[in-house]
Amino acid sequence: MKKWIVRFVSLLVFNVVVLLVIGFLTPARVGWSALWAGIVLTALSIWIKPAVHGWFRGMAAKSASQRTRAGEKLVEFLLAFAVALLVWIVTVWLSGVSIGGGLLGSFWGYALPPLILLIGWAIYDRIDDRVEARAEALYDRASGGRTATTDGATAPSIPQNPEAAAAGRRELDDGLTEEQRRMLDELGKG
Repeated sequence: MKKWIVRFVSLLVFNVVVLLVIGFLTPARVGWSALWAGIVLTALSIWIKPAVHGWFRGMAAKSASQRTRAGEKLVEFLLAFAVALLVWIVTVWLSGVSIGGGLLGSFWGYALPPLILLIGWAIYDRIDDRVEARAEALYDRASGGRTATTDGATAPSIPQNPEAAAAGRRELDDGLTEEQRRMLDELGKG
């Protein structure tokens, strides 16, 4: 449960930033709807996007043998764009985001945001492990610094063995274990 909460919240914060960028760079009017639209976009990104992308990829795989490498890359991009467009349309439909600017603005309001979403998803894929690790650390700190063990009990945050804690701190300082440190000391003596 904690992993899903951490993943959802970290992606939500990232999606709200992406939505604000979309509102700034395109005819889409995001404004104060960014929070609700971020929740919708995050839910779609976590649960719906993988299923739709897999479905589209399965349909495209039937003709993959007939395409060149460049053609395959183009198809992959078009599939990703189609998924992003679908996610954007549902986000606009389920949130307070609106598309303005007449006919041309309406076109750019639906064509540009999926490209920005694709760029945002690519950036998030690169940094998601670090973002989720940081969010998990903040979650642990907010919940009292306790972590759940496999049997459901909570482990104490203070180590029971002070010597082991000191050895662990030394290992964190230089990255060496006690045995490695001893071997290096013996090498220096010989």
